[in-house]
Amino acid sequence: MALSDTTLRNAKPRQTQYKLHDDGGLFVIVRPSGGKLWRFKYRFAGKEQQLSFGTYPDVGLKAARTRHDEARALLAEGIDPGAERKRKAIAAEIAASNTFGAIAAEFVDKRQRDGMAEATMIKLRWFASLLEKDMGTRPVSDIEPVELLNAIKKIERAGNNETAKRVRAFAARVFRYAVITGRCRFNPAADLGEALVAPKVKHHAALIEPEDVGGLLRAIEGYKGHGLSPLALKLAPHVFVRPGELRHAEWSEFDLDKAVWRIPAEKMKMREDHAVPLSNQALEILREAKAYPLKSKYVFPSVSSGLKPMSENTLNVALRRLGYSSDEMTSHGFRSTASTLLNESGKWSSDAIERALAHKGGDNVRAIYHRGRHWEERVRMAQWWSDYLDQLKSGAKVLPFKGGKIA
Repeated sequence: MALSDTTLRNAKPRQTQYKLHDDGGLFVIVRPSGGKLWRFKYRFAGKEQQLSFGTYPDVGLKAARTRHDEARALLAEGIDPGAERKRKAIAAEIAASNTFGAIAAEFVDKRQRDGMAEATMIKLRWFASLLEKDMGTRPVSDIEPVELLNAIKKIERAGNNETAKRVRAFAARVFRYAVITGRCRFNPAADLGEALVAPKVKHHAALIEPEDVGGLLRAIEGYKGHGLSPLALKLAPHVFVRPGELRHAEWSEFDLDKAVWRIPAEKMKMREDHAVPLSNQALEILREAKAYPLKSKYVFPSVSSGLKPMSENTLNVALRRLGYSSDEMTSHGFRSTASTLLNESGKWSSDAIERALAHKGGDNVRAIYHRGRHWEERVRMAQWWSDYLDQLKSGAKVLPFKGGKIA
């Protein structure tokens, strides 16, 4: 006889537990304590099994019958409902531990073990932190595109369009990693770019007129900053490496006798070793830095500690103090200055200039070939460039380039 809610409500405890049966193997155990437990008895693979559906009245008669019907449907398909419940419980536990925050941290840690530069690692951790509040505790397999878009749109609404774009790209890489490692089935960040405002491309401000460059060099010559910042500012236009590469330069990378600076791949944006030929002027600045009383492995250490490199804002702050706004000149702008004026000189091959700037060519074989072929040209170009900068700094009349290449 099928159960009713009245029968269940009125069932009183006895000294020993007893059962109240419904249809199809569903029943209730009434405990001496008064507890009423739903159970489903079935056979699978020749063995008798029991499955719990919770307690009455927390799980009512209608809900218990629904669970009973679902279990019987699985049996009809040859699936053990007890084993299926355990599988789902394990999957739920895994999903709860595989949150976006946990997988983002795992991905960032992997990139660090891959040898990413510390500056890159700082950016990756920052991107992860921007998504932590909205996405950090969410199981990665449950996140839908609209949910991720809403989180990124908050960044965009604050006026940070470029940051929003880069955070989306970071999220896409985290989800791609999650897909590859079997934690989710699709990448919800893949197509979100179309829904974001396209940021305006902003180039690093740089002086490219010879007379303006001369004025800047004269201003740098008179700069009185803290620690080794004046020397770092003097060296920057001669070597025109990326600011991070200059800040993290270590004495172990320099051979002053052979006039070369070898920057290891892990410090380079393109993840390739890079050699910088040093002009006489660059060597003079480096020898002056080497005589500085604060001893450090870094050529340009922090003023607070020789254990750390110079702050990333130091050179830009120095330029601001010299009266150059961020729209006129940046520390990264020394690269644009060198690229523009070296190309306009017509004296050097574009391959040699690109190699000096450590730009990665699309043809890897060709890039390797030209790296060796253009070294001697780059050595001559480095000295010519420093001599040219001295000419501009002296205020000498700048004549138009004649364009003849130097042999």
